[in-house]
Amino acid sequence: MKKHFTLWSLVLLISVFMLAACGNEENGEETSSEEGNQNTTANEEESIKIVAAHNQTSPENPYQEGLLEFKEVAESKSNGSIEVEVHAGTLGTSESELVESLQLGGADVVLVSPGFMSSTGIREIDLFALPYLFESYDHWEEAVDGEVGDEIANIILEESDNKFKLMGYWSAGVRHYYGKEPIHSIDDLKGMTIRTQTSGVVADFWQQVGAVPTDVAWGELYQALQQNVVDSAENAYPYFVQENHHQTDNGKYTSETAHDFTTRFLLINNEKFESYSEEQQNIVLEAAAASVEAERQALYDQEEEFKQTLLDDGAEVNEIDTAPFIDIAVPLQDKVAEEIGVAHLLEQIREQR
Repeated sequence: MKKHFTLWSLVLLISVFMLAACGNEENGEETSSEEGNQNTTANEEESIKIVAAHNQTSPENPYQEGLLEFKEVAESKSNGSIEVEVHAGTLGTSESELVESLQLGGADVVLVSPGFMSSTGIREIDLFALPYLFESYDHWEEAVDGEVGDEIANIILEESDNKFKLMGYWSAGVRHYYGKEPIHSIDDLKGMTIRTQTSGVVADFWQQVGAVPTDVAWGELYQALQQNVVDSAENAYPYFVQENHHQTDNGKYTSETAHDFTTRFLLINNEKFESYSEEQQNIVLEAAAASVEAERQALYDQEEEFKQTLLDDGAEVNEIDTAPFIDIAVPLQDKVAEEIGVAHLLEQIREQR
């Protein structure tokens, strides 16, 4: 009887050990599977969509080429975790609309000028709106890509309460006067309405040279020139020629005032930017750098191309002595730079000439 009990006890003990081993193996497999699922989820990049916008409507515009390069690099480098939707004038042909969209979340990346950006209360950026600030593209690049540009970028981030991050400086070309009559001296501008910014340093300059700044949305300017709503406007060749302004009654004469080597800000909503993963942030910044290079090169290539288009279409171009304009601009530069606290940056730009 004792032997019988011992035999059954041994069988029972072996069975218990076998069941325990099977249970541990199953639990081990389940744990491993759960950990694997967790790791897979942790390693997956959450997809993001970036809405990028500018105010130009022409598909050949340098702005469009720049943002398409931004899209190409961001999407290819992210292996699909970043999608970029480019809007060419469809979110507004007024830069003030784009600034508002950036503030309210309707757009994530926008391209705006200093004058419209200063409407947010960041006065220091009016430095780049000063007329006759730069003498050449080389001069402009040295400033915006150096210490001056870095300081302005930091100011934008700080004074916007970390809402706007500057990712790069684009150019919108060298701006010239164009209107219903050529101007041969500064006196020819007296009483002439000109489509330009109607407030800030740009408006002050045109008022001081005798013109009357007039507000017209970019998308409505062709009609305004054609219907004599304004006598003239000012912009760079790639922009106004692509819009056929030179073919209107009040846009056929260009006088090369070269009053502005323009600066444009490529901005991203910083709250959105900070919500991206570190890898996505690096990709966005890499895409921004590529867009800066692409946009500038497109602009430089188009300057002469569209000037020639204008001439081929029968419009006229004349040179003008810019010294009287500069004589008015320099005291304005000094006054504004002192008022907005960037006199040291103005001096640094002048020393880089």
